[in-house]
Amino acid sequence: MTFAATTRKRPAPGALLLLGPALVAGVAYLDPGNVASNVTAGARHGYLLIWVVVSANLVAWLIQYLSAKLGVVTGKSLPELCGERIGSRAGRIAYWIQAEGVAMATDLAEVIGGAVALWLLFDVPLLVGGLITGGVSLVLLAVQSQRGPRAFEHVVIGLLAVIVLGFTWGVVVAPPDPLGIAAGLVPRFEGSGSVLLAVSVLGATIMPHAIYAHSSLSRDRFRDRRALSTPRLLRATRIDVSVAMVIAGSVNVAMMLLAAANLAGVEGTDTLEGAHAALGASLGPVVATMFAIGLLASGLASTSVGAYAGAEIMQGLLRVRVPLLARRLVTLVPALVVLWLGVDPTLALVLSQVVLSFGIPFALIPLVRLTADRRLMGPHVNRIWTTIAGGVAAAALAALNAVLLWLVLTGV
Repeated sequence: MTFAATTRKRPAPGALLLLGPALVAGVAYLDPGNVASNVTAGARHGYLLIWVVVSANLVAWLIQYLSAKLGVVTGKSLPELCGERIGSRAGRIAYWIQAEGVAMATDLAEVIGGAVALWLLFDVPLLVGGLITGGVSLVLLAVQSQRGPRAFEHVVIGLLAVIVLGFTWGVVVAPPDPLGIAAGLVPRFEGSGSVLLAVSVLGATIMPHAIYAHSSLSRDRFRDRRALSTPRLLRATRIDVSVAMVIAGSVNVAMMLLAAANLAGVEGTDTLEGAHAALGASLGPVVATMFAIGLLASGLASTSVGAYAGAEIMQGLLRVRVPLLARRLVTLVPALVVLWLGVDPTLALVLSQVVLSFGIPFALIPLVRLTADRRLMGPHVNRIWTTIAGGVAAAALAALNAVLLWLVLTGV
């Protein structure tokens, strides 16, 4: 295992040119699962759970930075390093099965979100919309593999801009109550229903595939280290993660504020279709259309990043190179089957979040352990307080996701 070597053959690029991997990984924080959770929370409980979104993004900053740091320092992804540390082939296969399950659940939420958006905008049947969403993700994967990480970043960041516009437009048109926002920053709950939604918001925000993907994105982006020292790359990475988390956190808060200000107490807003219809009735067709456009961009961008993560998981853990189309179909087919069977989209989204909760400890615990390993990280090993914070975050998220499972399974 080697640390990043530094050469001085060319001038170092400016700081802005080093940004990008975190913005791509940050799309995972704006997927259709987040939309459903945040809109439902705002419609049912108003401004009550704003503090949950803020807290989740603070934790996400640490987690995504550790993931990016792992890729920058080692030149390897989290799945690759886990594959190296798991001695037996049976162990790697078992770890891959749970990680692949996470990738499938991720694709389920994102493909369904894109399909619902196409149905809302153009009356495209859900199965056809799922095929279109999956096809776009395949094209973007081809861009990444043939044109390189920078081209992939440009496309995904462009979709991110559409997501930001789509989900914040309604807040500009109908500003929320400032006093309500201030009250929502005070941590509290109101009944078991608010607890369930709070845990759902957390589960939809911090997802395993974003952790796997970010280490891979940073590895790919900085594989060529010309004139770039590791400390400089890590400084740029902290800025990159900060920008990405501010954007993701702001948009997630905007979703909740939009629902809190305009959908509170309105029946049927616990589904994406219902929220779209209620926004149209309350604020007019332009806001509803912008919401649907944001949802479409969310589905297309997040399923592309999810597909990238799934490909890295397979290659890193199984140590085999699988053709692009085959890698994509492994996670796409289950989502298409769900759409073909006519399963309620919102129910499928909820169940996908439950499956994702199983994968949190398997991604977080190795991440914290690896970045705290001095033999692997050298001088860039975590400081003791960083390791403690990462360990606390991993334990807390695992416990909260266990609570989510219990609440969902018991129907509390």
